[in-house]
This record gives sequence, structure tokens and C-alpha cells, in this order.
Amino acid sequence: MKRYTIMIIDDEAQMRKLIRTFLEKEGYTVVEATDGAHALSLVEKFSPHLFIVDVMMPYMDGFTFASEVKNIADIPLIFLSAKGEEWDKIQGLKLGGDDYIVKPFLPGELLARVESVLRRSYNDKPTTDTLKVGPIVIDNDAHTVTLNGEPLSLTLKEFGVLNILAKNKGRVYSREQLLHLVWGEDHQSSERTVDTHIKTLRLKMGSAGSMIETVWGIGYKLEG
Repeated sequence: MKRYTIMIIDDEAQMRKLIRTFLEKEGYTVVEATDGAHALSLVEKFSPHLFIVDVMMPYMDGFTFASEVKNIADIPLIFLSAKGEEWDKIQGLKLGGDDYIVKPFLPGELLARVESVLRRSYNDKPTTDTLKVGPIVIDNDAHTVTLNGEPLSLTLKEFGVLNILAKNKGRVYSREQLLHLVWGEDHQSSERTVDTHIKTLRLKMGSAGSMIETVWGIGYKLEG
């Protein structure tokens, strides 16, 4: 995958950190800015391929930033906002926004929108997103899993947990990390929910279920 640089522009440090985590796991280079004015001062230095911009910010809001940056660079832009009103979406698109995402959002939704905008903007040909770990093959495009060549029927959350563990084989994830990555930052689920999904995954995987290892006192990892 081409090494894209994405600039996150948001006055909330926690939101910047959250988005940064999602993007860096997918191989993107990430630059942060705290508001529109700060972002404008960094454009020439970092030459980002995409902006992810919060609409409501002090000093210079997202809409003002969009108007200003188009005078100096032709870079695609995704708006983020807690406001989902039709007028705001139309305003953002009129100002040159390539997409508009309403908070809260799931990590998978953000990543899919980012990939789509980058593909359209830089004429990237979509590639097959397939991951193989031992006897497990995960096709993210088709959202399917096979085990020893046989289809494995998983729920959406089971797929998400297995996918995260497989993408980072050998890395230990805490239950809380898995909740944030699969269920989303505003989840209301307890850590026991993760344990239940891991138990079900292991059962469905049969003897291969032992590939999902428990790291006592921390969480889970996948070995293959």
C-alpha cells in the first residue's frame, strides 16, 4: 500500500489519539493539528494526502479551514461532526469536502471512508484485502473467513475480534482495547462481552481455537 500521510484536525486530544491509533494500525502516517489555523501552518511541511477535519473548533473551524486550504492546496478532505443535520452536510460538501462522517462512528466506518476517498482522489486500484494466519484466511473485502478451506460462519463482532487479532499476530490486546476497536468508543458493553465472544470463536474454530491464547491478567493474542 502506498504510504499516505493523513492530517487529523480536531481540538479534542482524545479524539485525535483515537483516530491516530486506527490509522497507524493500517499503515498510514499521521500528523495532528489542534485547529484550522494550526493545520494551515503545517500543510507545506508535511504535504498530507488527506485531511480529517472536525467542524466545530475554536480559532478556525472546519468549514473556514476548508475554504482557506483550497486556496493553497488541492487535498481531499473528510469532515467530522457531532451534528448530523442535512444543512451541515450540504455545507461541508459545497465547501469541497469529499465526505462527511457523524460522530460517534465505528473504526471500520472511518477506515472504509478514508480508503474510498484516497482511492478516488489518487486513482488507486483496489486490491484484495486478504489475510492468512495458519489455516485461517480472512477476506476483508468479502467479509468472509475460511478455516482449512471451509467457510466459518461468524457474527459481525466475532469477525471483528478475529480480524484485529489476526492483523497483529502475536500482539496482546486487552479486553478494553478490543471493545474500543470492535464495538466502538461509545460502547456500553462490559469486558465480559469480549470473553464471551472469544469463547464462541474458539468453539467455532474447533482445534484451531487454541490459536487464540489467553494472556492472564491482560487479554488475548493470536498465534499461528
